[in-house]
Amino acid sequence: MSQDLFTASIDLTTLPLAERIRPQNLEEVLGQNHFLSEKSALYRILKSQQPLNLVFWGPPGTGKTSLAMSLAHNLKAHFVQLNAVDAGVKDLKLACEEGRNRKLQYQQKTLLFVDEIHRFNKSQQDVLLPYVEKGDIYLIGATTEYPSYELNKALLSRCQVVEFRKLNTQALRQIAIKAAQDLKYNLAEILTDDTLSLLLDSADGDARRLLNILDTVFKFYAVKTSEDSFPLTVEQLETLMGRKVISYDKKSDQHYDCISAFIKSMRGSDPDAALYYCARMLEGGEDPIFIVRRMIIFASEDIGNADPRALLLATSCLQAVESIGMPEARINIGQVVVYLASAPKSNRSYLAMDAALEYVRKTGTAEIPVHLRSAQKGQGYQYPHNFPKAFVQQNYWPPQLKKEKFYDPAAIGFEKNMSEYLKWIKE
Repeated sequence: MSQDLFTASIDLTTLPLAERIRPQNLEEVLGQNHFLSEKSALYRILKSQQPLNLVFWGPPGTGKTSLAMSLAHNLKAHFVQLNAVDAGVKDLKLACEEGRNRKLQYQQKTLLFVDEIHRFNKSQQDVLLPYVEKGDIYLIGATTEYPSYELNKALLSRCQVVEFRKLNTQALRQIAIKAAQDLKYNLAEILTDDTLSLLLDSADGDARRLLNILDTVFKFYAVKTSEDSFPLTVEQLETLMGRKVISYDKKSDQHYDCISAFIKSMRGSDPDAALYYCARMLEGGEDPIFIVRRMIIFASEDIGNADPRALLLATSCLQAVESIGMPEARINIGQVVVYLASAPKSNRSYLAMDAALEYVRKTGTAEIPVHLRSAQKGQGYQYPHNFPKAFVQQNYWPPQLKKEKFYDPAAIGFEKNMSEYLKWIKE
């Protein structure tokens, strides 16, 4: 899609609601105050009409396309939009060559916006390099994937990465009000406070998701009859949408109760219940990163050395969620939830760590034995690998302290093997 933002004539009433109320300038882009505020150096640069090559990274529906179009408007640049799903090398070269000709003939800038740029392979990304370097085009790539994983280093080094965050409730509410005002509707006449709050929460920071639902609601309101009652209740909205809107308050009891039930279900070795609570959180809009971080804690706190692989899987799950994103990452999350719930359980290493910390707080920093100090200072250290079983009896404790026992391995899973090994080497 290529268009001049200043001469294009479009009948806005024929556009979907999300397109109809799309921001037209930098000030109208909501919810990204961490870089779109007067305190931000980046914002001041953009506002001063100095073009930059940028990579917009963040969840869908957070304003990446809107900001790109607003920047083109601010720069008085020709705006060209491509989607990496259906654009190839030929399309890229054509857009870039036209940008080069436009610069030479008319001294006009070209802003090339590539949506889902992570879907371009290395050779496709390399096509952009000479044009970016010469200023023939100014590139803005949008991606939901972590840029360092998906973009080649040569291209990434020429761009500044800008992180977009999920829109907060206040920003979503402003967008909903603006949408109603654009249609000359009073939002309070269409939705109850409870229904609107539920919609804002279920949108999960995605303005496009919110506006798609509101578009249907407003169209229904436009053709209402005397038999239709407004404002819509939650039940009426669910009837209109043909599906249930999940109630999940990420800031209140639902948040804490669901994550508690999730952890306790995994601790109780019930994979089905754990999957249920995980699905309930994801469907309600909980941040998957929050869920997986709790799984990483669980892997050490409740499984520990009964199955050391649990921690590796949990940390790998975090990497998968960060690099893939939702909804695909639900597959990785589901796999690890089932594994953690089904794994043998032991909290002995966790208890041992806390016991050691408490002991240190009581005894302070006792003197370290001479033979355990660095090689330059200590003498008399016996190297275990020089002995049978790679073990030798020697004191590892400060001379002022008696030897304490913090770790008591459980006879469960791999920890049972560890316990038997510790006994064997001392026989």
